Amino acid sequence: MNDMTDATETSGSSTGGSAGPGGNGNGNVAKAAQIIERLTKEIARAVVGQQEAVELSLVALLAGGHVLVEGVPGLGKTLLVRALARTFGGSFARIQFTPDLMPSDVTGHALYELKSQEFKIRKGPVFTHLLLADEINRAPAKTQAALLEVMQENQVTIEGQSFPLPRPFMVLATQNPIEQEGTYPLPEAQLDRFLLKIVVDYPREQEERDLLSLVTQGRIGDVLDVDNLATLVSPETIQGLQRLAAATRIEDRVRDYAVAIVRATREWPGVAVGAGPRGGIALLRAARVAALMEQRDFVTPDDVKRLVIPALRHRLVLSPELEMEGLDSADVLHQILDKIEAPRL
Repeated sequence: MNDMTDATETSGSSTGGSAGPGGNGNGNVAKAAQIIERLTKEIARAVVGQQEAVELSLVALLAGGHVLVEGVPGLGKTLLVRALARTFGGSFARIQFTPDLMPSDVTGHALYELKSQEFKIRKGPVFTHLLLADEINRAPAKTQAALLEVMQENQVTIEGQSFPLPRPFMVLATQNPIEQEGTYPLPEAQLDRFLLKIVVDYPREQEERDLLSLVTQGRIGDVLDVDNLATLVSPETIQGLQRLAAATRIEDRVRDYAVAIVRATREWPGVAVGAGPRGGIALLRAARVAALMEQRDFVTPDDVKRLVIPALRHRLVLSPELEMEGLDSADVLHQILDKIEAPRL
């Protein structure tokens, strides 16, 4: 599948086909959709259920963004990241965030060696393709900021030297919704750095039966592994898919629709802080990948609708009155989508 890398070099000039569904002549788009479908199915061999989490993680990866995952322990978040890395031959690292974690524990540091009498750079765990930042809200603000700076810059500066991170690079940061004691909640400005927020819920009954069956069939312990997953593509192919997604066309009416949704969050009753411009950018970046998954080289209003909640839910701050009513940001976004009419293409 490495031919995707070369094919997408010229994708920016090959997206001028028909604007109707299925009407474009871009073979790269069809090939990309097939690759994404194969990746999704391969990950599903290890991650039972959680289809939305799998798909949204792929969306974020191909959009060149990062993901905040919220869910109780034991729902397969680590397994998801490991499986995703396995399918494209990428490297994987995990950091358990704790109150005593220092920024240098994340990024790396300079170490003086007595034998050579010189400083050596010891790179931190961020130098990987996929980084699982487990329970990010357990680390102090300074350490959180160090990781978020790396996410923004895609490089690390140690003792005045800049070191680029491997490409592609994606952070999946997790936070536990029920154990808030001893945590340092992420400020709104830092939450805004995540392209998507995924809420991982308990599996459905049949999925839980399948999970128990898979884990208890001749296995010692309760750990599912990814050793049986196939490596389908290379990191270079993922970069090619990212370029192809970035070339997906967005008509003015669709862009205006996204802007209307984002601006409505700032004026909606009960919303103390609405989504900023970065929210609209994230929404359209994710929608381009959704279009690519559907074998289209153009974004539709449905692509935007599909990504509104994961792209914007973590960017809203609700008033105490709405929270007392039992409403959350997803409920508000559903109301906004019902109020704003989508354009017809």
